[in-house]
Amino acid sequence: MSAFQKAKGFKKSKPGTYLSIATSLFGAVSVIKQAKKARLENDKLQLADAVVSAAAIATGVALLVRELKRLGDDDVLAG
Repeated sequence: MSAFQKAKGFKKSKPGTYLSIATSLFGAVSVIKQAKKARLENDKLQLADAVVSAAAIATGVALLVRELKRLGDDDVLAG
């Protein structure tokens, strides 16, 4: 099995999914800082960018949680 195949398998595993969720949530810290700065500077365009970025992170986390649930269902069926 190549390193690429191992990495691809990890990405589809529970630990890989948890890592992806954590990485996404870590990105949320940056978006929160961006939103605070935009509010202080009254920069509506940058605030809109922060809101869109936050929505993208929320959607990504929701997809990862769904994948995690699917992996859990597969484990129950397999075991």
